[in-house]
Amino acid sequence: MATCLSVTPLKAKLCLCIVAFAALSALILNRPAWTLQDFDQPFYITIAYDLDKWGVFSNGQLGEADSTYARPQSGMFFGPVYPLLILGVMKVDPRFADAVRCSVEADRGHPDEATCEPYEIPMRLLNAFLLAIGIVAVASAAELIFGKSSIFVLAGALALTAAAFEAGIFSYIMTESTIFSLYSVFAWATVLAWRTGRIRNFVLSGGVLGLLCLTKPSYLVVFPIVVVLSLLYAHWLVDRKRQRAGWRVLALSLAFGCVVGAWVARNIVSVGKFGFTEEYGSAALIERFAYNDMTAREFFQAFAYCTPGIGDTFFDPVNGTDSMHRFVYHTKDSFFHVGRGRRSALIDQYVRLDPLIYGIISEEMRTNWWRHLLVSIPLAWCGMWAGWLASLFLVPLFAWACVRSAREKEPLLLLYATPAVAMLGLDALIGNHYTRYNLVLIGPYAVGAAFIISSRLSSGRWRWRFKG
Repeated sequence: MATCLSVTPLKAKLCLCIVAFAALSALILNRPAWTLQDFDQPFYITIAYDLDKWGVFSNGQLGEADSTYARPQSGMFFGPVYPLLILGVMKVDPRFADAVRCSVEADRGHPDEATCEPYEIPMRLLNAFLLAIGIVAVASAAELIFGKSSIFVLAGALALTAAAFEAGIFSYIMTESTIFSLYSVFAWATVLAWRTGRIRNFVLSGGVLGLLCLTKPSYLVVFPIVVVLSLLYAHWLVDRKRQRAGWRVLALSLAFGCVVGAWVARNIVSVGKFGFTEEYGSAALIERFAYNDMTAREFFQAFAYCTPGIGDTFFDPVNGTDSMHRFVYHTKDSFFHVGRGRRSALIDQYVRLDPLIYGIISEEMRTNWWRHLLVSIPLAWCGMWAGWLASLFLVPLFAWACVRSAREKEPLLLLYATPAVAMLGLDALIGNHYTRYNLVLIGPYAVGAAFIISSRLSSGRWRWRFKG
């Protein structure tokens, strides 16, 4: 094993981070000044408001009490990471804190929303900073996989380009930038752990994965995946003299368990329930089942509709005035509104979804299991275009890199990409078609594309070998 896995100097990594932060800051700050009630922002700012005013981590907008005048109940629907980041910014910037308070109180019918300042600058800058960290992590993972410093710059540039195309979603006070950053750092730390075999790197990987799950609970499924991948790498891909895979996986598991276990313990004490979240998976599945009503025409047209450039040219994804109007979330009969309407009706009737979900799943799968699986195919197609127009270039190169990796029996790139691709499949099965839930694919796309470009520049030969 090489004694030095990274040949890129720290100055180069700092330079990439600064360039990425500057570029993304400019793009994100150039977006319109949204009100804090736009999109899903109220979910997170309301929790931060409750933390600031009452010291209670609540369910925010999903809570039963009006927390502008009554102490809310403790909640566990959302993960704590992003609301705590918002709270931290509120403590640092009083102007932002005032904007949050005004917006939340206006949402509860107290002041007029028009009197509230749509001030999001500090959170937009924080989002850009988190993205910059993620881009450096992607570039560093590429260097670890291929063992060349020159690929660091190329992978970083490609990841930055893809992230730049998604500046719109990153301009909201939502979790996408945090998820991209934490996932990219986790993926880099995991590759570093595999390459070095050092316990501390497995601990880092497990700890960061735990934080990622505290940002979005669905990433819990990545834990068993990374355990299996770690065992495969240890037993099949490296010198047997460097084994003791069990101890390394145990270290990863303990670090992961300490992070998520702290949140579970908090839920037992504060909420009175043993669990990581509540209602989260039930709500997502009920909304997802609405897509099973997709017609054959919508099924086939979805492939063109969701392809960047093509869909924008031949369909109306903004106003939803054509045959694909049910894919546009704000049309009255969209899949989103139908699923959200059913969820709301069940909550109004039964209050809680978790006690009902197994019966709902059984009924749906008994009659529509084949439709559910079929519909997941176009949903996965729609969700995979992370990076919008940049993905038209990155996705084919990534697929090419995966094929070459398999043929050369050097599967480190495949192992690196597996968790992100698995999340794409999971979102298709239990989520929807929006790419905002699959932005972690930017990392694998950039790394794979960087390899193909660099190898072609080297006279088209497979000169930069994977490092196992």
